[in-house]
Amino acid sequence: MQTIETITTLYLQTRQQSLQLIEGLSEADCQLQSMPDASPAKWHLAHTTWFFETFILLKHTVPYRAFHPQYNVLFNSYYHAIGQQFTRSERGLLSRPSLNEIIEYRQHVDHHIELLLQQGQLSLPILQLIELGIQHEKQHQELLLTDIKHALFQNPLLPSFSSDAIELNAPHIDSVHPLHWSAIEEGLYTLGNNGDAFCFDNEMPTHKHYCQGFQITNRLISNGEFQAFIDDGGYQNPLLWHSDGWSHLQSQQLESPLYWIYQGEQWLEFTLNGLKPLDKAQPVCHVNFYEAAAFALWCGKRLPTEFEWEIASSTDTSKAQFLNPQSLQPQQKSLTTLHSMMGTCWEWTNSAYLPYPGFKPFPGDAGEYNGKFMSGQFVLRGGSCFSPEHHIRTTYRNFFYPHQSWQMSGIRLAEDKT
Repeated sequence: MQTIETITTLYLQTRQQSLQLIEGLSEADCQLQSMPDASPAKWHLAHTTWFFETFILLKHTVPYRAFHPQYNVLFNSYYHAIGQQFTRSERGLLSRPSLNEIIEYRQHVDHHIELLLQQGQLSLPILQLIELGIQHEKQHQELLLTDIKHALFQNPLLPSFSSDAIELNAPHIDSVHPLHWSAIEEGLYTLGNNGDAFCFDNEMPTHKHYCQGFQITNRLISNGEFQAFIDDGGYQNPLLWHSDGWSHLQSQQLESPLYWIYQGEQWLEFTLNGLKPLDKAQPVCHVNFYEAAAFALWCGKRLPTEFEWEIASSTDTSKAQFLNPQSLQPQQKSLTTLHSMMGTCWEWTNSAYLPYPGFKPFPGDAGEYNGKFMSGQFVLRGGSCFSPEHHIRTTYRNFFYPHQSWQMSGIRLAEDKT
């Protein structure tokens, strides 16, 4: 457990970073909700504040009155034990409270959380809840970016997220070095998190897992490699797709990853820096599980399980690419060794999102945080270039439904060791 001083610093930094992410956005931008899976930037700012007010200030601070009595409904996401929630798909209809009022709400709650931290001698459960709230906000910082990217993509002007973004100096080349494979020996491994430092409940407890020997690619699959799958008719071959994936592909008329546009006889990609020529050397991202699995089968390979991924990640010593507001595209180097497993892109695994042996949810109302979603979703590992620093671990388990692609999700291949 971190000290009160460390938690205070991390709290203030995290809250400020959320506001920095919207500096290039107008109030109208912050109002946008492009689909039910996404939320307006304004809502993310309010919901993360609601979390601190509801779970900490209203329960552990006397005297304290809620900033606004209706905010408990407007900004509750899915905590049924807490009370009612405003309809998720209609969050974009909340023109009021205004962005300025949301910022006032944040300032009010920040003031009282700071007072609470200044008291010192806080009980361990309260400090743990504050740290949970900080990490919860970091999750929403990533969601804010993926959600506004999807919203801006609906605009025919394809506007840039921020005028402050810079062009990266990575070379734009047509190909990368061939894939290399890292071999992992079979054995009995200890996986999961022991909880000595912060982690989410779904990462615990540590447990033994026997793993057959396997091989995993040294890097993520590139745009150029995925384009070869498209050019070979990958999206037209039902033999490559899960049944549900083929149905989804047909119903949505998909022919390429999200944000790819074929124009002027070339592929372009929409980024938070606007529309750019597709960089064939960089990782393919915004693919869903079905696309990732179909590509793997086309290659004669498969996706790694989440357990294989965690075992392999212990050998990756490369520097992670986490959130930098001026560099919002995934980048990877052409190395022959295993790299880029942390940051860059979330990596689909072939593992259903299920509890570990001995799983116990967070105590109290926070018990709804993760466990209730352990049905019908797949695990992603590693974080992305949208993930804030001091947030992702090798044991971190993200999870999404197999059809979802608006997150920064990519592909790493595995195969049985022969």
